[in-house]
Amino acid sequence: MYRFRDEHRRVIYVGKAKSLRQRLANYFQDLANLHPRTRSMVTTAASVEWTVVSTEVEALQLEYSWIKEYDPRFNVKYRDDKSYPYLAVTMNEEFPRVQVMRGHKKKGVRYFGPYAHAWAIRDTVDLLLRVFPVRTCSAGVFKNAARTGRPCLLGYIGKCSAPCVGRITPEDHRDLAEEFSDFMAGRTGTYLRRLERQMTEAAEDMEYERAARLRDDIEALKKAMEKNAVVLADATDADLVAVAEDELEAAVQIFHVRGGRVRGQRGWVTDKVEEVTTGALVEHALQQLYGEESGDAVPKEVLVPALPEPVEPVQEWLTGRRGSNVSLRIPQRGDKKALMETVQRNAQQSLALHKTKRASDLTTRSRALEEIAEALDLDSAPLRIECYDISHLQGDDVVASMVVFEDGLQRKSEYRRFQIRGFAGQDDVRSMHEVITRRFRRYLAEKEKTGEWTDGAVPEDVLADGEPVIDPLNDGEPVPDTLKDDDGRPRKFAYPPQLVVVDGGQPQVAAARRALDELGIDDIAVCGLAKRLEEVWVPGEDDPVVLPRTSEGLYMLQRVRDEAHRFAITYQRTRRAKRFRSSPLDDVPGLGETRKQALIKHFGSVKKLRSATIEQIQEVPGIGRKTAETIAVALARAVPAAPAVNTATGEIIDDEEPDTTGGSSGEPVTAGPPDERRGQEP
Repeated sequence: MYRFRDEHRRVIYVGKAKSLRQRLANYFQDLANLHPRTRSMVTTAASVEWTVVSTEVEALQLEYSWIKEYDPRFNVKYRDDKSYPYLAVTMNEEFPRVQVMRGHKKKGVRYFGPYAHAWAIRDTVDLLLRVFPVRTCSAGVFKNAARTGRPCLLGYIGKCSAPCVGRITPEDHRDLAEEFSDFMAGRTGTYLRRLERQMTEAAEDMEYERAARLRDDIEALKKAMEKNAVVLADATDADLVAVAEDELEAAVQIFHVRGGRVRGQRGWVTDKVEEVTTGALVEHALQQLYGEESGDAVPKEVLVPALPEPVEPVQEWLTGRRGSNVSLRIPQRGDKKALMETVQRNAQQSLALHKTKRASDLTTRSRALEEIAEALDLDSAPLRIECYDISHLQGDDVVASMVVFEDGLQRKSEYRRFQIRGFAGQDDVRSMHEVITRRFRRYLAEKEKTGEWTDGAVPEDVLADGEPVIDPLNDGEPVPDTLKDDDGRPRKFAYPPQLVVVDGGQPQVAAARRALDELGIDDIAVCGLAKRLEEVWVPGEDDPVVLPRTSEGLYMLQRVRDEAHRFAITYQRTRRAKRFRSSPLDDVPGLGETRKQALIKHFGSVKKLRSATIEQIQEVPGIGRKTAETIAVALARAVPAAPAVNTATGEIIDDEEPDTTGGSSGEPVTAGPPDERRGQEP
């Protein structure tokens, strides 16, 4: 196993080879002979490391683990623009629930799919609930129905067995969920034959209403089954993987066949970093498909267009994931080959659609970056842009955001947020100076740790006598944060941008430039985007740069600025809501959340608690005399909150203090306009 790293010690490529010498010879040759993306990878790499393992299966497992851990930019990674929905049955609950689920799979939950659309799952479930009336409601609805003794609408119309009100025992409801799962898994014949037999018996006994109901149940099941036509005989369980590729990209399509029926479909697209065979693409697809699966989630049979070379380690790895033998092969004839041709056509259509979208997208982003570089007189297009914004509410809860765009696309894993701690009050210019200083001090600290100083000098405000100095703008922590610099993981502030964008006009731009100059950084461009006229300000200029309204460059700067504003105001609202939920009881030492809730539950509000005597406070379980005295003193010192007021009518909503300990009664409504004003730009 080998890893290429760039100059920042970031892992950019992970690979495996029986002979490292022969493999590296494929990379280090005349650049003109290399694949364009391989050439880019080789010229970006600064070092190579390797690890020896015992078997090819171990290498396969380690490669998957490293790709997941390091997210190397030049490895084959299949990109998917959506999270596929699954039909899930939560067998890990006392009363299993049928619902739509996305994201990571949870232990104890049975999954069916993936489906292309969530509405397809809901249509299927709606048909099956007639026969298998399993619970579908959320935990909140379930608890409310149990408390009131009244089931929801589905319980009244016969599409839920209403375990919430005891109409069915937990054991019988679990059996119902098991039958539902078995039907979805493809074992449909048993239930249809049983229902047909019951219908016949009911008709013979002249129970015609029951027979008619069973007839409708059978029709509902058949209608649900018709949504997935039989494509493979003998109730086959298999996954079919097809690949469509050209010189630069490849698209993968997967059909999930269970019980002979297509139960799910998904697709991915990837860049081809180097000259990679179809078998190697299949191997990477299988790693991504089954890397976190086990048991029945890995089918008995996997059909592919080309076998990895060698195939034995991959097949052994799949067998280990399933726990029993897995057949990995190329279909040669019959229904399986015909279905593989269908999957292949889907892959080709997916690649064609992706290229159509990306051609326009790439062209637009490239033009936008070039226009920004030209307008700001940059040496090259700014491939990494960082934007900063300040947000507060009338000078309170002042925070800042940092968003990152790479190649014109959001890099959300690199987003950061800051609390302004260097001073109190409202001053956007000073806040911007503080944030830029903190961010790039971290960068300089990381640069010093990796020995990347060009002149051998370390700025005095970063290190003193070889020891980290305390940064008052960083919560009193040492400047070099505890960031790992030898494992290749992305680090918080290790990578510099080519362009810093600030939300604001000339003063904010000047503050950002001054912060960079104080740190000795002169190779990062700065600009600001003012909201009023969408003018682009650059340091040291009295007049702004005015980009045409139809400019792609201006549109990209607006997107970056708006994203920074969104991220900042979201964080500011979170902090404000947390502050509003504070209580005078928070200042009582040793008083935990449980006893605070017990006090509010006992007295009803903080106002009534404030008027209580020490003896009355002692009546609350867990509150002794010393604690009661401390509570009484804390409440006596606290200033009562203002009454809740309807800002539209001026009406006092409630003369009782609201529960401000984070309970279910909600946040207090404060007087005055809810104006989230930010610093005005000149």
